[in-house]
Amino acid sequence: MLTADELKKRYPQKVASSDDIFGKIKAGDRIFISTGCGEPQYLVNTLVRYVESNPKAFFDTEILHVWSLGVAPYSDAKLKSNFRQNSFFISRHTRQAVNSGDADYTPILLSDVPSLFRLRQVTVDVALIQVSPPDEHGYCSLGISLDITRAAVESADTVIAQINANMPRVHGNTFLHVEQIDHLIWHDEPLLEYPPPLVEEKIAEKIGHYVARIVEDGDTIQIGYGGVLNATVAALSEKKNLGVHTELLSDGLVELLKSGAVDNSRKERNRGKTVASFCMGSRETYDYINDNPAILFREIDYTNNPLVIAAHDHMTAINSALEIDLSGQASAESIGSTFYSGVGGQANFMRGAVLAPKGKNILVLQSTSRDGKSSRIVPALAEGAGVTMTRGDLHYVVTEYGIAHLHGRNIRERAMSLITIAHPQFQPWLIEEAKKRKLIYEDQAYLPGEKGEYPAYLETYRTTKHNQRILLRPVKISDEPLIKEFHYSLSDESIYRRFMSVRRYLPHEELQKHYVVIDYTREMVILAIIEQEGREKVVGMAQYCLMEDTMSAEVSVVVRDDYQKMGIGFEMLSHMITSAKSEGLHNVVVDILPDNTAVFHLIEKLGLQYERKWESGIIHLIISMKDLAGKNS
Repeated sequence: MLTADELKKRYPQKVASSDDIFGKIKAGDRIFISTGCGEPQYLVNTLVRYVESNPKAFFDTEILHVWSLGVAPYSDAKLKSNFRQNSFFISRHTRQAVNSGDADYTPILLSDVPSLFRLRQVTVDVALIQVSPPDEHGYCSLGISLDITRAAVESADTVIAQINANMPRVHGNTFLHVEQIDHLIWHDEPLLEYPPPLVEEKIAEKIGHYVARIVEDGDTIQIGYGGVLNATVAALSEKKNLGVHTELLSDGLVELLKSGAVDNSRKERNRGKTVASFCMGSRETYDYINDNPAILFREIDYTNNPLVIAAHDHMTAINSALEIDLSGQASAESIGSTFYSGVGGQANFMRGAVLAPKGKNILVLQSTSRDGKSSRIVPALAEGAGVTMTRGDLHYVVTEYGIAHLHGRNIRERAMSLITIAHPQFQPWLIEEAKKRKLIYEDQAYLPGEKGEYPAYLETYRTTKHNQRILLRPVKISDEPLIKEFHYSLSDESIYRRFMSVRRYLPHEELQKHYVVIDYTREMVILAIIEQEGREKVVGMAQYCLMEDTMSAEVSVVVRDDYQKMGIGFEMLSHMITSAKSEGLHNVVVDILPDNTAVFHLIEKLGLQYERKWESGIIHLIISMKDLAGKNS
């Protein structure tokens, strides 16, 4: 790398005093400032000091930027006649100014900004950027801020660069020759770092657990902004052969790279490379990407191009939102009419991912606001809220309470799915509001409090003797369509063995009363589910109900005909017996017809001790919980 002295000798015409450089800025100029952690702090502060010393040097300049993490000294009220901000994305440092009318916000997809500059629909008169020291060939790197910065540099009349030895040299399209820069100021200082907002560890773990159930080995992933997303990435560390094609490279993603879960070996584009457009994180992360050939930065109109995103098989976009309504509309940019962040690149990735072969998107959010006083799942978006994701955009929504699969679901189904992953405190309110809006059945039942609190701890994955992976989980109030489909898939014989009669018709009222809306403290319905192409399919159902005034429960198991003799019944009954014992039950009773030898075989295989009683042509098998291994009597 060239030293400061060598730079002066080789390019003396580009090195001047700050007064000489900033003296060339004219009234009305548009000044671009590099993005996020790539902001040239020394240049910005020096510019402001120059204006403070020369208040009439220029007026009405417009500051163009994407994400300001610095102190933004140009926003000082006393400099109002000199500077006005125009942001393509809103950070906490500019939020108040935008919402008070003291700064401007341009809502636009970040992928469209480079063309604004190149077509001069938005002119850039001066670009303030930060680069690494030039190498012996005269090439500097834009480092952690490529995004829209390169387009600004190539479009600007004047480019002023702060050379900072702390800026990493990042592979990809980050390199500029010194000849492309008009003025150089060498000043080393620590780069801005971006500590993501803190998230409660337990909440992050739960959300991460559900996200990991959706993400598959070999997926190419994109992770958006925010503390929840950054924290939940850790849950993917056990995955294999993941790829990364993203806008933002965060600390969480870099830790995932270090874990070995990401090798980019299955990507269709840029195989073997982690592709991003800019980086915001810690010094450790910046050191990791420095001269790392596995990291490739590209301009934001490439990384965020939906056609490029869609070219990746199994593309999975994971982003967050501020709130989502019961119809599936989500806002990630405003809280009501209050601007909060921006359009950004989320929409590109969420839509590009679903265009990809076997692609999908996941919207992640904490179920409540940080103070817990309001639900992020709401009956309708607040008035004035920007709709970032429409009703047709989303595949999955994840909170710490579970997964709602929205793609291809009608309004009633998606409303019920979203209610099940809302905070239990707000579920009764959401049920009533959904009824008022005719989104769900007018007689939709719900059990508040402990009786209706979903026992997520009973969820488990099992692999049957035929190597079929199944999810065993308690029924949810949103499962009515699944159970209805399951019931009508059963043969008359299977229905007769389960109900002792051929009861084909199962109306909504009976379905929700007996199988869907249950008192978890007195009964349990466990579903055996196969996950196919992002859709849940019920292939078995086990149920127990407490018998009055006893510590015994009646148990039943039924398996879909085309999945019988595969070990699913064994896994369900085993899980149900274990659940019953953990609840302190003394006995479970299984009622069967004399010719139902399959249940006898299940019980024998489980090694359960039981007592046999006959009554009106029905056999009652009474299984003791005292000894789960023993001889039958």
